[in-house]
Amino acid sequence: MKKLMILTTLMLFFISVFAQQRVVAECTVAYNITLDDNSVDAGTAATLKATTKTVYIKGVNSRTDLTSPSFSQSVIYNKNTATATILRSIGANKFMTKLDQSKWISEHARYSNMKLIKSDETKTILGYECKKLVLELTDGTTLNVFYAANIAPSVKEFEYQFKDVPGFVLEYEATETEGRKIKYTAAQINFNPVAASRFDIPTSGYRILN
Repeated sequence: MKKLMILTTLMLFFISVFAQQRVVAECTVAYNITLDDNSVDAGTAATLKATTKTVYIKGVNSRTDLTSPSFSQSVIYNKNTATATILRSIGANKFMTKLDQSKWISEHARYSNMKLIKSDETKTILGYECKKLVLELTDGTTLNVFYAANIAPSVKEFEYQFKDVPGFVLEYEATETEGRKIKYTAAQINFNPVAASRFDIPTSGYRILN
């Protein structure tokens, strides 16, 4: 009887813990992009201000669109197959790159063996209390992440470095080629159904790159 009571208590504990986090299988998230660097020229600042990033999630699929005045890129990822298709447009030129699981991991090799360091810092984003994590890469780079612990996307790999973050990342830093850090902050999250056509792979009009 005592063992049964202990088992029941443990079950109720785990049910309570998991019930606190809702898995989001359909959503659209728009991120604002900022660069905390006063040294950039006016043209770069204007281009960055005009750049948008939108993430779409539907079941096992995700799509990340990054659009600037001169360039656009879409990354379509399937969680079940761990494969991705990258679509890039530069002017009238369109390019497609397909990545299998090994190439997808290789593409994000800089995030291998990184450490997730907890912090007591929190902030509220879009009404969600977000906890801070510091991602420490093997090259010594550190990137700050804020995530909502009570919701989690059904596809965490829409940014590979988020795959082990225990929640929905609503603000994060990334580094550009010059080493400067760009901050992405969720400005809007919509839980309406996402059209399945968002994840269709074009069959023509793109030059295939290996």
